[in-house]
Amino acid sequence: MLGQVRLSAGAAAAAVAAALFTAAPAQAAPDDKLEVLSRWTQASATSYQSWYAARQNQAAWAAYAFDWSTDYCTTSPDNPYGYPFSLSCARHDFGYRNYKAAGLFAANKDRLDSAFYADLKRVCAAYSGERRTECESLATVYYEAVRILGLQEANTGEAA
Repeated sequence: MLGQVRLSAGAAAAAVAAALFTAAPAQAAPDDKLEVLSRWTQASATSYQSWYAARQNQAAWAAYAFDWSTDYCTTSPDNPYGYPFSLSCARHDFGYRNYKAAGLFAANKDRLDSAFYADLKRVCAAYSGERRTECESLATVYYEAVRILGLQEANTGEAA
């Protein structure tokens, strides 16, 4: 009888431990996730600023389970000739990765690429003369590269 009590106590302890240490079920992302994603991936400076503020405080957006990872400008220089393109590339990665995860990449790719180009042109607006012309030329090259290479990704389903 004592052996049965120990077994029962052991089984009870195991059941309590299992209840305490079982992970809670994953919470679904808030219903407005796609709305927020869209708001942060538009071509406007306001959209960029909202995304940047959220990026600086990712913990506040944890429930949305956004993919904030980035390789910046992939195999291209992040800051070609000293022009700071890295954050523009990071936001572009954010859009690509999150729309791919939502299964909505192809429908949003052109807008994401246009927002990227607008971000790059805002970087270039800080310069004047030949430096601005050079920056804008590089911005066009970066835009055309993502427009064409991203299209291949959209067609093959490969990740960025």
